[in-house]
Amino acid sequence: MPRIYAIADLHLSHSVPDKAMDVFGAHWANHAERLAASWRDTVREEDLVLIPGDISWAMYLGDALADLAFLGDLPGQKLLLRGNHDFWWSGVTKVRSVLPPGMYALQNDTFRFHSVEIAGTRGWTIPQSAGFRESEDRRLFERERQRLNLSLNRLSPDTVHLVMLHYPPFSETGKPSAFIEQLAPYNVRTVVYGHLHGAKAHAAAFTGRYNGTEYRFVAADALRFVPALILEL
Repeated sequence: MPRIYAIADLHLSHSVPDKAMDVFGAHWANHAERLAASWRDTVREEDLVLIPGDISWAMYLGDALADLAFLGDLPGQKLLLRGNHDFWWSGVTKVRSVLPPGMYALQNDTFRFHSVEIAGTRGWTIPQSAGFRESEDRRLFERERQRLNLSLNRLSPDTVHLVMLHYPPFSETGKPSAFIEQLAPYNVRTVVYGHLHGAKAHAAAFTGRYNGTEYRFVAADALRFVPALILEL
């Protein structure tokens, strides 16, 4: 039976060698090679891997091609979502035109995998977070809420619903945001998200059930670069 995995924040840098992640700690050393090895040990060709953002350090789409090819060579289908560091994601039409076979980009729509549909958006810093700045963040926060609505409204009622976000939908103290309120009418089974790094942020990331929905924090470094099993069909 096919399975769905998730892993965020890959921060690949095959064309940007000065962005090696080990400057953020020894646990990032050779992380791309370790990711590939664990991926091949875990994921099968019939599976789907959700990648909710911060895929590549590239600034331009052409520079991201090496990272996309790296992922394309790994087993399974892949569903990509834009993160805050994915500056190369210049527009979803352009991105989709260069993706390797079996790789898909999610933006303002949904993706169907057997009996499962996946919706989602990047998200943004939430008002409940200590880092929220009204003058700078409110507009982007509301725009992402609109994008999430566009995606959720395309879900079919007869499928299992999953949601991808890049930013966490809870504050660092566990307070829920308006993103979570938006999910209530859609019977969402599981939400996956990433973005957070460092032991303190990992420890504060909400994982568990809230209002009947499961929330899974899937940043790559928190997972030790092993894709997390989300659902077995």
